[in-house]
Amino acid sequence: MINGKKVIVVLPAYNAAKTLEKTYQEIPFDIVDDVILVDDNSKDNTAAIAEKLGIRNIIVHEKNKGYGGNQKTCYDKALSLNADIVVMLHPDYQYTPKLIQSISFIIANEVYPVVFASRILSNGALKGGMPWYKYVANRMLTLFQNILLNQKLSEYHTGYRAFSREVLENVNYQLNDDDFIFDNQMVAQVFSKGFEIGEVTCPTKYFPEASSINLKRSAIYGLGVIKVSVEYRLSKWKIFTPVYLR
Repeated sequence: MINGKKVIVVLPAYNAAKTLEKTYQEIPFDIVDDVILVDDNSKDNTAAIAEKLGIRNIIVHEKNKGYGGNQKTCYDKALSLNADIVVMLHPDYQYTPKLIQSISFIIANEVYPVVFASRILSNGALKGGMPWYKYVANRMLTLFQNILLNQKLSEYHTGYRAFSREVLENVNYQLNDDDFIFDNQMVAQVFSKGFEIGEVTCPTKYFPEASSINLKRSAIYGLGVIKVSVEYRLSKWKIFTPVYLR
């Protein structure tokens, strides 16, 4: 808890058995009040390891709902447990849990209502082994998004994010896609509602056990990002507003 505000970490998990324990052990429980793990119908023993670690809130999807569908369950549960600050952390150990304190304090002190951990600031992505084609795509998409959303984020594609309760209650994330484009739709919702996003620099690690999407799905994701950005701009121009931005 920080300044009387309850901090909950949510772990959207899929086949995270090899990395879950290492991720969990680095969570700063001096400020984190609770942890929620949502197992999206993993093919390994992710849920069993979560139980062994003593995670009290474990939800297992009977069918795979996708990355976005997993997050929806995470945020719903966190809000039901009266979270004031919700930190979304991938349990694949690609991002260090040691930044949870910094991220949470920014929100708790009402500096920003949303905080992203950026892999691009300080060249964290390349140093951590991000494939060059993903780095180039990240930079090109981010430039495109900044222009259409009229923002200056260093990146839109990090999986390490934190939200205040106010934000989660005011954006209708349930209307978003159940796949990876969920993240970008949520960014569009955040800005559409007038909230600001702060960033902190974050090292990252790319290794065999870390989750990643293949080239085909990356291309589909990229097209989805472009679509969301165009939809946001059309909405601002009052030409067309998609359901998730209404």
